[in-house]
Amino acid sequence: MKKILLGCSMLLAMTAYASEPNRADVLREKLLSGDTSEVLVVAHRGDWRYAPENSIAAIEHSIAIGVDIVELDLQLSKDSVLFVIHDSKLERTTTGNGRISDWTADSLRTLKLKNGAGIRTMHSLPTLEEAMLAAKGRVLVNLDKADRYFDLLMPVLEKTGTSSQVIMKGNKPAAQVDSLYGAYLDKVIYMPKLNLNKPDARELMDGYFNELKSVVYELSYSNDDAIGYAIELKSRLDGKALIWYNTLWDTQSGGHDDDRALNDPDGAYGFLIDNLGARIIQTDRAELLLNYLRSRSLHK
Repeated sequence: MKKILLGCSMLLAMTAYASEPNRADVLREKLLSGDTSEVLVVAHRGDWRYAPENSIAAIEHSIAIGVDIVELDLQLSKDSVLFVIHDSKLERTTTGNGRISDWTADSLRTLKLKNGAGIRTMHSLPTLEEAMLAAKGRVLVNLDKADRYFDLLMPVLEKTGTSSQVIMKGNKPAAQVDSLYGAYLDKVIYMPKLNLNKPDARELMDGYFNELKSVVYELSYSNDDAIGYAIELKSRLDGKALIWYNTLWDTQSGGHDDDRALNDPDGAYGFLIDNLGARIIQTDRAELLLNYLRSRSLHK
């Protein structure tokens, strides 16, 4: 009798676990619902200060410390295989030379990645499929430099069962986005990128807001000429979409960047959160940002 009861208990526990949403689903719902109770953290190129940028190890470390979104870059091999790498050339981040588009997938797999100091490591250059399998169910993925390859990457996402955890982005006008990618916009989250200092910023934003109805917008500004519009968008998007800022360097966030955060996190991250409504921040210092947010009860 005890064995039967124990078996039933285990079965119920396994069923309950299987029915629970995975972490990626929970994070996706935060975007879709416009949840502003926390600030989501994006690791730029997969937390490259810890492991080679765009590596599986960088993805794993990001997940381990509690990052919500990993930003990865895509390039295409000679035989049309998508690899996770930022540059179109191999020299800076791998032991190879020349353009990625001149190398086949098999030859790219023989290379080793370099770390941030340009030193060879044990890590290999991952394909998009390998990266998505590492991230599957565990973290959202922002694919940068990827809208060039929509038709090639969607089969990879469908094969790995990861379409729902991907955020794509671009700065094309709304009508062009719908024309080019409309067939995919119910599968992945599409995020318009808007430079608030550009003369056509308002026109582009009106198109995005009225036609695409995106759930997240990546905003940037280099100086205070655009601060008024940034504050205006905080109000306009309140309750309708989440605002994403990058703190990678000063010209992306009006000087409220990672370097400033080292000595003045309130003046960097705090300003973007409190004054400009940022609820997603992409950073090169994920642990610094996570610790700051946790100190303010803005991240678990």
